[in-house]
Amino acid sequence: MFEKLEEVEGRYQELNSMLADPGITSDPTQLMKISKEHAQLRGLVETFARYREVGVEIEESRVLLTESEDEEMREFVREELQTLEAQHEALASKLQLLLIPKDPLDAKNIYIEIRAAAGGDEAALFAGDLFRMYARYAMQRGWQIEITDESSSDQGGYKQVVGIIKGEDVYSHLKYEAGTHRVQRVPATESQGRIHTSTVTVAVMPEADDDVHIDLNPADLKIDTYRASGAGGQHVNTTDSAVRITHMPTGVVVQCQNERSQHKNRASALKELKTRLLALEIEAQRASHASERRSQIGTGDRSERIRTYNYPQSRVTDHRIGLTVHKLDQILDGDLDVVLGSLIGHHQAEALRELGQS
Repeated sequence: MFEKLEEVEGRYQELNSMLADPGITSDPTQLMKISKEHAQLRGLVETFARYREVGVEIEESRVLLTESEDEEMREFVREELQTLEAQHEALASKLQLLLIPKDPLDAKNIYIEIRAAAGGDEAALFAGDLFRMYARYAMQRGWQIEITDESSSDQGGYKQVVGIIKGEDVYSHLKYEAGTHRVQRVPATESQGRIHTSTVTVAVMPEADDDVHIDLNPADLKIDTYRASGAGGQHVNTTDSAVRITHMPTGVVVQCQNERSQHKNRASALKELKTRLLALEIEAQRASHASERRSQIGTGDRSERIRTYNYPQSRVTDHRIGLTVHKLDQILDGDLDVVLGSLIGHHQAEALRELGQS
């Protein structure tokens, strides 16, 4: 660990020198790039400096403890030493976390796609429940959420709904939500009180904004327009404002109908298409990595699941980390931190193990 810390410290000093170079400071692009890297390393370097300072203070206290003959002074030093050792241990843990390679996508907004899978109308109803859960969580964090495409079920809920969530570090919080979510509950139409099992798939895709380069050849795109459906009054029956884009090489299809302007819907659909193509690239990279064990959403079959929501027992179980909490109502009301915090902690622990083996 210390070799890596010293490498980072050396790079930080190199960046300090570069930021003092007039040739770099006069180039806005270079200056922004170097300043960003400098800011990313600052916390790690400052924590490492404090870790070493506390280490020196510990050694000095130990020497003083052995040399002093004043019992009152020795007791004071012992208490001080205990405090310093606790600080040193906490700083070491913080350094380990700071050394975990940052996911460059963590700060991005996301597109979230929720689809009813196995279970018919019950699955569609639960797709609506999940979308509301994420919407409430987003509101609690001060994020914005907007539906870009939806296909409602006759009984309520969604056959499919796509939304964009914008805010600070959205992807870092919600990226582990991708997968098959299973619900076990008694449908309102079930006269015998039998529990039904349904599934919903969730895809979480970091937004492909201006700093992500995705090549789109116009010849590869099939663009269709059609009349929007849903809310919107007479407008939805008179204007072909909705846009559907098919990326022929991959078969990826996106559509947007939430804006009244066809031009705006086209721009939104193109951005979503870039996001989906970026997600395909990310998934391909993960699949080639030895630690990647599953695709993002699977097939939606009942046997595949990352999480189960059991209504009769008011239980939520995340099968990836063996976490079970009996707070179903609170979680569906957007109180997701108890689950997301455990998932983030689990993945940090895995990253630390990999770091120790490298």
